[in-house]
Amino acid sequence: MAKAAYKIVRHEDGWAVQHDRDISQAYATREAAFEAAVAPASNAIKTGSAVSIEVEEPGKDEPALG
Repeated sequence: MAKAAYKIVRHEDGWAVQHDRDISQAYATREAAFEAAVAPASNAIKTGSAVSIEVEEPGKDEPALG
């Protein structure tokens, strides 16, 4: 079974989705990057792949939400 792995990572001044060594555009929040990863992850599930989504922790001075 194929596996599709998505990781939410710090990128530029925000967050991005890393998948297969590719990095998406920057998103303002971790939540926005997570939501951007959900659609392709859902499509991967439909094609029979195992899926994982990993989200890095925020920085010390960054709020947990938004």
